Amino acid sequence: MTLEEFFKASPKVAVSFSGGTDSAFLLWAAKEYGCDVKAYYLRTAFQPAFELEDARRLAEELGVPMAVLETDILAIPEAAANGPERCYYCKRALFSLLWRAALEDGYPVLADGTNASDDPGDRPGMRALEQLQVRSPLRECGLDKAEIRRLSKQAGLFTWDKPAYTCLATRFPVGTAITRPELTRVERAENVLMAMGFYGFRVRLFHDAARIQLPKAQLAAALVQREEILSALQSDFRDVLLDLRPRPDPV
Repeated sequence: MTLEEFFKASPKVAVSFSGGTDSAFLLWAAKEYGCDVKAYYLRTAFQPAFELEDARRLAEELGVPMAVLETDILAIPEAAANGPERCYYCKRALFSLLWRAALEDGYPVLADGTNASDDPGDRPGMRALEQLQVRSPLRECGLDKAEIRRLSKQAGLFTWDKPAYTCLATRFPVGTAITRPELTRVERAENVLMAMGFYGFRVRLFHDAARIQLPKAQLAAALVQREEILSALQSDFRDVLLDLRPRPDPV
């Protein structure tokens, strides 16, 4: 099956739109193939502010209507407790909310940007999507991340080379409760590093320290800018640590 065939068979679709590469391409494809589509952005404490800005920009460029659904994700005990199944409970709550909004707006199909590169074994949230009958057209059509980036560039989408950005909850060790103040300081630290030109990195909470994980090619730059990084982050964290085990290069 191709995306064109998917949208011909499902001509009225609600898309869970994060502002990232995958859901951006899915939204473009829906519009390209004549689908009546509406984007829904789920705004929670787990999403950084820049993601909403990117989502609004792309929806406007494509001429696709977008709704912003806000919810207190930390009010879900299983999400705030951050156990090994956190993603399952989070996705189940968020996509249940999204389903209600989509159906109220008259959209009988709900789709997300899961692609063929995503491993269900590493993503408990995919189980929730299956239970809620959320469609994943990119995955169903066999499109992996590399192909989505290639096609996105061809389509002229500014998101084609946007680094993958998992939700801020992933910065907390499993079993460490997630709080709003901790989320705020992690997001603030990542914004600082982005402004300094770093990308594809993570700032993970490690006790009361910031543990910075960078792709291998950026480790040297972090050492050169050590004082600047320390100055920017030390008011929020007791210690600032650089993990010498590099993150994989951004895909």
